[in-house]
Amino acid sequence: MNDFWNTILEFSETTTTRVGQQLMQDFGKVEASQKADGSLVTQADKWADQEIRDAIASNFSGYGILSEESDQTFPNTEWCWVIDPLDGTTNFTRGIPIWSISLGLLYQGMPIFGYVYAPPLNHQSFYGFWPDSSGLTTPTGAFLNHHAIHTSQDTPSGNHFFNLCSRSTGIIQPGFPCKLRMLGVASYNFLTVATGAVLGGIEATPKVWDIAGAWVIVQAAGGSWISLKDEPFPLSPGTDYSDHSFPTMVVSQPELVPVFTPFIEGVKL
Repeated sequence: MNDFWNTILEFSETTTTRVGQQLMQDFGKVEASQKADGSLVTQADKWADQEIRDAIASNFSGYGILSEESDQTFPNTEWCWVIDPLDGTTNFTRGIPIWSISLGLLYQGMPIFGYVYAPPLNHQSFYGFWPDSSGLTTPTGAFLNHHAIHTSQDTPSGNHFFNLCSRSTGIIQPGFPCKLRMLGVASYNFLTVATGAVLGGIEATPKVWDIAGAWVIVQAAGGSWISLKDEPFPLSPGTDYSDHSFPTMVVSQPELVPVFTPFIEGVKL
């Protein structure tokens, strides 16, 4: 891995670790308010957002920033960081230990690198590189705590899992081939597919900051990303993404797409 990508990885690890230490101090102890879109936000979200944006500005001059809590219009820059400073705010406020800090690095609107840190889950750090058709020379692969991960190649059964979000319960129909779980965190929902723990997952209304980091990691781990409405990437300069949702299904292998697709009809996208 060359010096540039080492710098990107080290920055992501150092910054999310530092921010995560403070968030752990606030975990389960802060009150949330409701935003215009109905989602929750706390002072911890806002603090984490500012800390990460300041760190990016200090280390990556000229890079754009797109963030859930502040800059929601995609800038006209070649490189851009996409931030979700606290994915899983509802879990965070209720003391449920499933939440994360998510970073995605985009080149010409396409995610190239993703990093997701989950402090309450034994400090799990996910990252991946996915150059796709960018023409960039990058490392490849997906990792959890610096160990390579890959999606499962198993056939669905009653002993395998599939993740839902709260708005995708319409997928529950007779004959569904897996056990269902609801984690409450979009990024972690999909990352469990990347690790091989889960065969698939669906999010009905994720925003771009929910998925930018996971988009890279899932595909680098061998998973299939299926956009159920609009394709999320490349992002368009000047577009406000505050009200754009990108319904998504992720599965561990392409062969499972036709297995789970028939059940999507009941989901309100």
